[in-house]
Amino acid sequence: MSGGPESNKVVILGGGPGGYEAALVAAQLGAEVTVVDSDGIGGSAVLTDCVPSKTLIATAELMSEVAGAAELGVNFRDSDGDAATSLRVDLGRVNERVKRLAADQSGDIARRLDKEGVQVVPGRGRLDGPNRVVVGDTSYDADAVLVATGAAPRTLPTAQPDGERILTWEQVYDLTEVPTELIVVGSGVTGAEFASAYLALGIPVTLVSSRDRVLPGEDADASLVLEDVSKRRGMTVLSKSRMESVTRAGDIVTVTLTDGRSVQGSHCILALGSVPNTTDVGLEESGVILKDGGFVNVDRVSRTSARGVYSAGDCTGVLMLASVAAMQGRIAMWHFLGDTVHPLDLKKVSSNVFTAPEIATVGWSQQAVDAGEIAAEAVMLPLSGNPRAKMQGVRDGFVKLFCRPGTGIVVGGVVVGPRASELIHPVALAVAESLTADQVAQTFTVYPSMSGSIAEAARRLHRV
Repeated sequence: MSGGPESNKVVILGGGPGGYEAALVAAQLGAEVTVVDSDGIGGSAVLTDCVPSKTLIATAELMSEVAGAAELGVNFRDSDGDAATSLRVDLGRVNERVKRLAADQSGDIARRLDKEGVQVVPGRGRLDGPNRVVVGDTSYDADAVLVATGAAPRTLPTAQPDGERILTWEQVYDLTEVPTELIVVGSGVTGAEFASAYLALGIPVTLVSSRDRVLPGEDADASLVLEDVSKRRGMTVLSKSRMESVTRAGDIVTVTLTDGRSVQGSHCILALGSVPNTTDVGLEESGVILKDGGFVNVDRVSRTSARGVYSAGDCTGVLMLASVAAMQGRIAMWHFLGDTVHPLDLKKVSSNVFTAPEIATVGWSQQAVDAGEIAAEAVMLPLSGNPRAKMQGVRDGFVKLFCRPGTGIVVGGVVVGPRASELIHPVALAVAESLTADQVAQTFTVYPSMSGSIAEAARRLHRV
């Protein structure tokens, strides 16, 4: 361990990935660390967002795999020896497991913080100038403050959640009855993930999208695959359909669209984006500049406009991923405590949409290439030709690689398919380390394996 001056006092607002990862780094470097937490250690990522949603999705994935087992020669029989014709989900048990795993993960992190000597103060903190944090009647002086207060689901006056049938993504885990018809409003990452998951759980789903395609921020080829697969599996996708209001009458929820049409279901999930938790935190009074929408303005080493005040995570709006929040928090502490630090580089961040199939990306995008922001050659290779994919009954998905003309350096990639979140790692390594397509192509892959398609795509980028 390297040590910093004992006088360095760090106060962190928020116990999510940005906060607790920063606390661990600061403690490692010898600082006196206090984490002020109001929502539970782990934050929304662990308690109401990433961990719970991906646990739910894990159940949905299993349902999909079992549903396709007959093609692989596996048949299920019911108690009478007849072929089982349907799968049913016990949503109460699923959500019980979801919440238990989230709580366990939160407990693990809390114990790690305690072991490293980090003080955790329950409550809501507020800046009283750039060097002091107030929690209730107690104030804490700080040489550095990290604001990692996260974000909350966005709602509208015409679409207010009731926690029973009109739900934000934080409220879905209290469901015990299976929806008979689920409407998801919003086709970004959160909306697409929940729509895909509940569809796989055997629940009829209608996805209301204001844009012309699902996942408008993702690779267009990937979005097309997901939309085609979702429709084939029975999802109703209403594109270019903007929500006007969501109302409830008894057991019926009605989503009214701006063009006068309406859709009815038993439940509705609102996936309308996020708003940063930056109000009543004393930020602007302490000299912290906020951007449009209330997000904290930070540079690539997580500094705000106020000296000694850093910020990390969803409240900055930089890239709403737990991995980015954690890195922003670590970078802030490395910078403040004088350790080696590399500014945040979003072009090296790999991300994943946990739909079925998954969509993973890293580096420069097709959209950037098409817009002329970077010169790159591309190869897209369908997974349907991969021998491992054929064995597993996988027909949908692809690998796409981008490399620089001339040098052949890999600058980006997209993987669409089962476990794309795992398959993107070799592409992320190539992007991070500026490997060439030839270097990727010449690295051994297991035969047969899905990763073989990454090497094959790289081979097709070879230029004599």
